[in-house]
Amino acid sequence: MATPRTFIARHGETEWSLSGQHTSYTDLPLTVNGERRVAATGRALVGKDRLIDPSKLLRVYISPRLRARRTFELLMGADACGKERVVIDDRVQEWNYGQYEGLLTRQIRALRTERGLDWPADEATGRSAKVWSIWEDGCEGGESPKQVTDRLDDVIHEIQELQREHHTDERKDVLVIAHGHILRSFAMRWVNKSISTNPALLLEAGAIGVLSYEHNNIDEPAILLGGAFIVPEHKE
Repeated sequence: MATPRTFIARHGETEWSLSGQHTSYTDLPLTVNGERRVAATGRALVGKDRLIDPSKLLRVYISPRLRARRTFELLMGADACGKERVVIDDRVQEWNYGQYEGLLTRQIRALRTERGLDWPADEATGRSAKVWSIWEDGCEGGESPKQVTDRLDDVIHEIQELQREHHTDERKDVLVIAHGHILRSFAMRWVNKSISTNPALLLEAGAIGVLSYEHNNIDEPAILLGGAFIVPEHKE
């Protein structure tokens, strides 16, 4: 009995992911290169005896944003999983950046400094510098780390209970197609770690990460740092 896995796939490149602008609710399309790269990833990693076997997917969760839905189409093929297994789910949409939508990190920090929310170190008073971090501060007019944690915990619990229910069956994997910040948060919450400090995890546009369980035990979620393709057992 093979241990189930949860694949996390970040949408392909957009103009704003390329420039570094924060993108949550703005519905941007993939760039031409973004589409080509996702399609190439699909050819390399999706299919029978490859990393992701569509026939082994129990459920697919997709952010409602256009860039995530298009990534699914290019990666998997529109009907590869069966429509009954595909869920468009608000719980995996990107962290709501609120007033920081479309801004670069340096612009956000400059704005917060103007508003007195961030400040430089002051040797005279001994006050330490305060520098914006989404993981600690969240976004003005958007979501806090607590709000993001709550919605991710809800979907993670659902996935783990679904995989627990089918744990005695042939392997049943799950695929989540979403966004950079939310998937980094997802990985931290998968292993019950707080997102309030910067999770030093990277996920490139169009990339796929893998989460699973230690000791084939649903109660021991883990990040799968490296795994092999699953192929039928050879018998003499």
